[in-house]
Amino acid sequence: MRTAMTVDLAAQPKNQRRVAVDLCRLQRRRGGDPAQPGCQQTGHLVGPHDGPRHGLLESATVDLITNEIGAKIAKRFANVSLVIDQSTLPKATQELVSLRASQINGCGICLDMHAKEAAAAGETAVRLHLVAAWRESTVFTDAEQAALALAEEGTRLADAHHGVSDETWAQVRKHYDDDQVAALVSLVALINAANRINVIVRNQGGSYQPGMFASMTS
Repeated sequence: MRTAMTVDLAAQPKNQRRVAVDLCRLQRRRGGDPAQPGCQQTGHLVGPHDGPRHGLLESATVDLITNEIGAKIAKRFANVSLVIDQSTLPKATQELVSLRASQINGCGICLDMHAKEAAAAGETAVRLHLVAAWRESTVFTDAEQAALALAEEGTRLADAHHGVSDETWAQVRKHYDDDQVAALVSLVALINAANRINVIVRNQGGSYQPGMFASMTS
């Protein structure tokens, strides 16, 4: 069964009010009816057989963003993401890496987010469609292929016990400087953590809009 949780902005700590406002805006986009001062945020704490699942947060088993601890962690995730975003690692490469890791981990909400953000930034449909088969494609640069190889090997640690191969590291070092490597390695770690959190709590893809969570870093 689904429960409705009222977001009381006045009761939120100051550092969480912006997150609560974002959730209210998200609910309005999804056709919600804010019936109280604040708004109604849908979510549920139930098992896997409670009816249709759709929307960004509707199917989550727990809403980590409105939880005090979850909101603090989400804020720090967003701040780390901002550091990576502001690095000299190309933005297109960042989105390709996030997409590839999310494909491997089966994270719908992360695929939805990064595909739409990449498209909004001008990425082509052909490259977005072919990232899952980048080794068999001609549309990625040598530098992008090196980053994708590191993303795959860094994501599949349990499947490939050797970790990231010497060959992949040689290609990464050939195309990226130290700052870019630091951003790339951190990005692979961050997107894998985000994938796991979202898959565990069953957040679903399909309803993301570009820039939806941008204010979490401000």
